[in-house]
Amino acid sequence: MSDPGILAYRVQKHAARRLHYDFRLQVGGVLKSWAVARGPSLVAGERRLAVAVEDHGLDYADYEGVIAPGQYGAGTVLLWDRGTWEPEGDPDAALASGSLAFTLHGQKLTGRWRLMRMRPKPRERQVSWLLVKSHDGAARAAGEPDILEEAPRSVLTGRTVEDIAAAVA
Repeated sequence: MSDPGILAYRVQKHAARRLHYDFRLQVGGVLKSWAVARGPSLVAGERRLAVAVEDHGLDYADYEGVIAPGQYGAGTVLLWDRGTWEPEGDPDAALASGSLAFTLHGQKLTGRWRLMRMRPKPRERQVSWLLVKSHDGAARAAGEPDILEEAPRSVLTGRTVEDIAAAVA
């Protein structure tokens, strides 16, 4: 992540209060982050709820381990996917407008994607987005194997969430 022209992309599988996937894109000097409850899908057009969460520092990009109880994000974290990404246009302006199109060059997720901000609901505390895989050569049809089940292991260590949790128990 030392080349300033290369933007980092990460997905961390996070067994916290509920299992979810933290989808992270480097924008400026931080990792913009969304919690995707059902995880990303390679099925073209399938919408996955992505709730905006706090930005993380770039030093967190390759974190894998267990966050202690009582700490923010307590639970087991596995580095599920990593790579780079290319925004279509200015990512800051696209995020501000509520529609960011981009291409992923990950080990598991590739091709074109879009994040679309949803209209806020009354009393909603966090901003909800939709993460959608575009129709391209990397997309899968409905009924094809789910990438989350097909490739559940860490791209960093090859371990499962259970392996990581057991290593510190």
